[in-house]
Amino acid sequence: MRFFHIFRYKNLLFVRSIIIMLLSFLAIQLNLSFSNIPSSLTTLTIDGHFSFTNNEFASEDYGKQFQFLPLAVLHPKSVSDIATTVRHVWELGPSSELTIAARGHGHSIQGQAQAHRGIVINMESLKTPKMHFEVGDFPYVDVSGGELWINILKESFKYGLAPKSWTDYLHLTVGGTLSNAGISGQAFRHGPQISNVHQLEVVTGKGEVMTCSEQQNADLFSGVLGGLGQYAIITRARISLEPAVQMVKWIRVLYSDFATFTGDQEHLISADNTFDYIEGLVIKNRTGLLNNWRSSFNPKYDNEASQFTSEGKTLFCLELAKNFNPNDIVKTNEEIESMLSELHYIPSTLFMNEVTYIEFLDRVHAAEIKLQAKGLWDVPHPWLNLLVPRSKIHKFADEVFGNILADTSNGPVLVYPVNKSKWNNRTSVVLPKEDIFYLVAFLSQANPLSTGKDGLEHLLNQNKQVLNFCKEADLGVKQYLPHYATQVEWRAHFGQRWETFQRRKLAYDPLAILAPGQRIFQKGVVQDL
Repeated sequence: MRFFHIFRYKNLLFVRSIIIMLLSFLAIQLNLSFSNIPSSLTTLTIDGHFSFTNNEFASEDYGKQFQFLPLAVLHPKSVSDIATTVRHVWELGPSSELTIAARGHGHSIQGQAQAHRGIVINMESLKTPKMHFEVGDFPYVDVSGGELWINILKESFKYGLAPKSWTDYLHLTVGGTLSNAGISGQAFRHGPQISNVHQLEVVTGKGEVMTCSEQQNADLFSGVLGGLGQYAIITRARISLEPAVQMVKWIRVLYSDFATFTGDQEHLISADNTFDYIEGLVIKNRTGLLNNWRSSFNPKYDNEASQFTSEGKTLFCLELAKNFNPNDIVKTNEEIESMLSELHYIPSTLFMNEVTYIEFLDRVHAAEIKLQAKGLWDVPHPWLNLLVPRSKIHKFADEVFGNILADTSNGPVLVYPVNKSKWNNRTSVVLPKEDIFYLVAFLSQANPLSTGKDGLEHLLNQNKQVLNFCKEADLGVKQYLPHYATQVEWRAHFGQRWETFQRRKLAYDPLAILAPGQRIFQKGVVQDL
């Protein structure tokens, strides 16, 4: 019996020693982890809070190609939280390696909203100021930079109002899209979202809270719009509104000839009486396309549509929308009939649907829900967005759609023209030199387990081929949502505007604290002009 007690006692000691060793190991690991976090962050007086663990969400984005883990994530409750944090990093000086990235809904595609071993600000936590609507002769809404566009749409609709310009996907933050441009099928008429902003409140790279507009701090205002987050973090925006409509006639027609397709698009964006939304799609190797559309659209000529075949040809879809209110339905139908009569699409491919205005604008979210159910949403998205001059679009199409692009089964390819006159030329966005240019967007999704045509490596190589062709053919193409690995490439992207871009960086974020994921400047290495 005594032997048994001794044996049990020794086993308990052994187990205890193992537990102590494990706890010591964990303590060492935790100390190593937390030793990398500046203790000064925990002393800052803020309304929100920092999180130092479980921040993996801030190391990923929609592109699923880059993954940089931050040391801390700020969940702000006030603009003061953001200013206090940025000012603290600014005061640490160039000896500190800390950088700061503002993260909206995480829809970046190249790690642009990530900050390796830095601080990520979760902008969706910023709910102040609450939306404030001005409903007079020149209506607008004041809204937090962390608010989603879908929420602005739903709230403004209660006042019979809505923003003028959109992106195709509305579950994005205001600050995120205004830091780029914000383009959709309304841009030909209203310009991008950055052309419909009256005023901004921002936090600069020095931690200064500043209000800016075309009349006040105009240089900062112009720089921040489309500025890729380089000069300041957008904390509030005053967005122009217009009277909202209730319904939309949503139309799709097909073309087999690219020149006819672009000719009709250019006619529509230049006409006085035209549609309210104009986009286009490239369709290759898609059988049964019109039959698939039947679940959402009604063909005008059902028998002819059912017999239509692509015969292996590349097709081009013109997508249109006309806004209306129910009491204007007769007039709207007459206008649509008249406008369609001027186009040269394949007659048997006219499909039309009638949906609410909100349903139309939020159409991508409906597709998102279906893709999520199939596990096809949270996959790598090696997107490539280009702005192609009108005079080069046919040369571009011949090579890219005719040779490089094998198929479009990996995601939609958008092609549609916009009017440069609708863009504010003082913003940071870089555009082609011509008055009309085309947005061409390759919105691919990769199978993370595949090494074939639907795999990430193949799609990235396809993007590289497109970019190489554009460069070698000297097409004057500019990237939208640009991504470059070196400052030499960024200088080439900005061209003559580089000096202005660099001057603004020196003025508003001289230590290069903000938006490190864009890879334009390194912390503390912004050179004097």
